[in-house]
Amino acid sequence: MTAQIDHELIQAAAHVAATRCRGDNHTMAAAARDHEGRIITAVNAYHFTGGPCAELVLIGAAAAQGAYDLDTIVAVGDRDRGVVPPCGRCRQVLLDYFPALKVIVGTRDRLRTVPITDLLPDSYVWADHQLDAEGDAPLCTR
Repeated sequence: MTAQIDHELIQAAAHVAATRCRGDNHTMAAAARDHEGRIITAVNAYHFTGGPCAELVLIGAAAAQGAYDLDTIVAVGDRDRGVVPPCGRCRQVLLDYFPALKVIVGTRDRLRTVPITDLLPDSYVWADHQLDAEGDAPLCTR
C-alpha cells in the first residue's frame, strides 16, 4: 500500500528551489516533515570536492531546529525540474538516521510515497550508533 502524497511538502521544497537555488552552488532543495507536523527545508551546497546534497543538509538543519524524528522527505530540483529521487549516498544516510522514513519520488503525474527501505533493498544497516537504552542491542538490524 502506497502512502498518501504530502503535496504541502512538495510545494515547500519547490518554493525553496524557486527562490533560493541560484547558480551552480545551490541546485536542489529538500523539505521534510517531522512527527510533530513541522516542515524543515534546506538546499544543497555544491562543491567540486563533493558538497552535501539537500537531503543531507536538511538532516543538520532539522537537528538544529530540534526535529530529530522525520516522517517524510522530498527533494525538488531548480529550474522546474520537479521531484528528484535521493542519490545512493543520501539513501544510505537517510536509512541510517530514519529507518521508518517515507520518501516522495516519481514524476509530476506519477508521484508516490515509499518507505526508504524500498529505495535501498538489501541494504547495509549502520546500527552501531543506534543502541538501545542499555547500550547493548542495536535498535535497527538487518
